[in-house]
Amino acid sequence: MPAESPHFKPTLGLMDATMIVAGSMIGSGIFIVSADIVRNVGGAGWLILVWLITGFMTLTAAVSYGELSGMFPKAGGQYVYLKEAYNPLISFLYGWSLFAVIQTGTIAAVGVAFSKYAAYLIPKLREDNFIFRFPTGLNSCGDPTYFNISAAQIVAILLIGLLTYTNTRGVKGGKWIQNIFTFTKLLALFGLIVAGLIAFHPEVWHANWSAAWVATKTSLKDICNPSLGFNINSISGAALFGGIAAAMVGSVFSSDAWNNVTFIAGEIKNPQKNIGLSLFLGTLIVTVIYVCANLMYVAVLPMNEIAHAEKDRIAVAASQVIFGSSGTYIIALLIMVSTFGCNNGLILSGARVYYTMAKDKLFFRQAGKLNKNAVPQWALWAQFVVASVLCLSGKYGDLLDMISFVVVIFYVLTILGIFILRKKKPDLPRPYKAFGYPLLPILYILMGTSFCILLIIYKPEFTWPGLIIALLGIPLYYIAHSGNRRNQAV
Repeated sequence: MPAESPHFKPTLGLMDATMIVAGSMIGSGIFIVSADIVRNVGGAGWLILVWLITGFMTLTAAVSYGELSGMFPKAGGQYVYLKEAYNPLISFLYGWSLFAVIQTGTIAAVGVAFSKYAAYLIPKLREDNFIFRFPTGLNSCGDPTYFNISAAQIVAILLIGLLTYTNTRGVKGGKWIQNIFTFTKLLALFGLIVAGLIAFHPEVWHANWSAAWVATKTSLKDICNPSLGFNINSISGAALFGGIAAAMVGSVFSSDAWNNVTFIAGEIKNPQKNIGLSLFLGTLIVTVIYVCANLMYVAVLPMNEIAHAEKDRIAVAASQVIFGSSGTYIIALLIMVSTFGCNNGLILSGARVYYTMAKDKLFFRQAGKLNKNAVPQWALWAQFVVASVLCLSGKYGDLLDMISFVVVIFYVLTILGIFILRKKKPDLPRPYKAFGYPLLPILYILMGTSFCILLIIYKPEFTWPGLIIALLGIPLYYIAHSGNRRNQAV
């Protein structure tokens, strides 16, 4: 009698799934991106509003996905939803984008963030400690450019490799890493917020809120000579909406990856119920923490210090106010814990999409096989290779600028799929229906579409490269499709 082939084992409960949602969302973004948000919109009111809009959009999308997760509780999650609502091409473009930039680029960036903050404790790990440096030419300012490999990049690759190896040993090990590190960073973030509110500076708070709704745009006077300082210009009307969209690039990225739990549906107990509930609980927890963290920043730092924090490390600046000189090390440890847990969740879940693509014969065949521990080992290591290349490229920051635009496009398409599937497959069991249907899903579609349109107009450098990467999947799809037909003919 042939041995039974490995299959996914449902070993993750509601708490585990919730920790994957929250842990995958909280990386390094909440500690740095508020500086860029303030440079794009100015006042404290606009800063908090950007986070509230992002939180509302995230929660709305998450509760809408509950219906889809109940209908299709399969490994692959959003990839499966897009295939069922539209066609294999659309779902392949999503899976390709995930593999080429969305998941792997995020893993690379979070890994490098871990290294950057580890350098506060071990200075030799800093990003300007170059192990290899090769000149590549001149930039637009006439300054020499280099291809660099730094100690931070090497440590990032080693971290990603360690977590990849751990996850090849089975989902239980990844689960415990996720739970421990997510609980730790949630408690630490909560403690930081409370400490910040205790260290509340009334004069700073009142000064920040006295001009809360004065919208401004901050830009370098001369990009080739930053020492000349900044221009600060008032914005209103269409320019204000453009500023909000540009500001949301950071907040959307910081709030992304909540959908990763849908990728591992095959390993979650009672997925029809627990995925939807974990999406709601996880995104709600993170949204509350993010808004409170920004209120804390505004309570201890003047707006100009938020906008111009060194290397955008606003949490370090706030922690130094709260804890004194030891604040730097406290935040460094917190971010190391945060990014470690975040990357574990990203690594664990992303490989399940490539596994499902391989089962559809649209990805490397080996990615569709499970090892003796019932995990897609080949897909995990393929993800590691691409993430490592992105670490070495030094372009992970540029790639992440593209992610928010591409991600929101696919979120809009997926939520639109709820309407399509209600007509296309009305009799399919729906143990959970989208909350607030049809109003909230329509509102998300309108807000997401507006966000993407505004970015096309005001921040094209964030949009066209990401769109081109996604559309490169079209010829790859037809190559894979034609290969499948030839194999069937043989």
